[in-house]
Amino acid sequence: MKYQIIALDLDGTLLNSQKQILQESLDTLALARQQGVKVVIVTGRHHVAIHPFYQALQLDTPAICCNGTYTYHYQKQQVLSGTPLTKSQATRVAQLLRNHPIQSLMYIDNAMTFEQKDDSIDRWYAWAARLPENQRPNMLHVDKFETAIDQANNVWKFATSSDDEDALNHFSKLVEKELGLACERSWHNQIDLAQQGNSKGNRLREWVESQGISMNNVIAFGDNLNDVSMLSQAGLGVAMGNSSDEVKMHANLVAGENDTPTIANIIRERVLQQ
Repeated sequence: MKYQIIALDLDGTLLNSQKQILQESLDTLALARQQGVKVVIVTGRHHVAIHPFYQALQLDTPAICCNGTYTYHYQKQQVLSGTPLTKSQATRVAQLLRNHPIQSLMYIDNAMTFEQKDDSIDRWYAWAARLPENQRPNMLHVDKFETAIDQANNVWKFATSSDDEDALNHFSKLVEKELGLACERSWHNQIDLAQQGNSKGNRLREWVESQGISMNNVIAFGDNLNDVSMLSQAGLGVAMGNSSDEVKMHANLVAGENDTPTIANIIRERVLQQ
């Protein structure tokens, strides 16, 4: 099998526990690109929060963001395709959040917005402070999500989180039942709310086929439940060793953990030596 595209999740996969790309990964992905292989980031993050990684990889491909909610072209600074929440759906989620002990970020056009600062917001700011100013994510404090919804062109997703697993699960089931939104776990304590039908796998397939390439020619790496749709549709789906057993069940191959050069090793074995 000749792999023409390498699709990479970021957190827990390409990024190590220090939120950095290993030098071995950078070197090997650069070699793959020199051989004509396309490298694409497929992430739960907003496009404003992947600048340092996109630039470190020196990519020219679009990024698939917010768990497949949209595809973003960095050079043109525009969305190529996307399926946001309707404003009525987003407004209702904002209303429901006020009655539940759930933390949330709302991802809109070119910003990540929040109503109240919490530990997760502090971690975002701490990470951003270590970056050059032109790579820092655009984060906006808003008085009410509804105001930002009214002014936005697109509401991509809500990233909800809580250390109270029962409360988080209850909230996501309520949103699924009332609004029909897709609720996908992207971390052990985070569930993302997005339009039904959006997934990393579906948006990746859309872009891959637009390039005249089959998903059989894609090797994809991921570690969490929001990666399952991508791993199961790729020609070779690789689950990281730090993945849960449920994720590993949907992969063709289980790799080492994200703090080891396992991605570089697999690309050398399965892509560069074809």
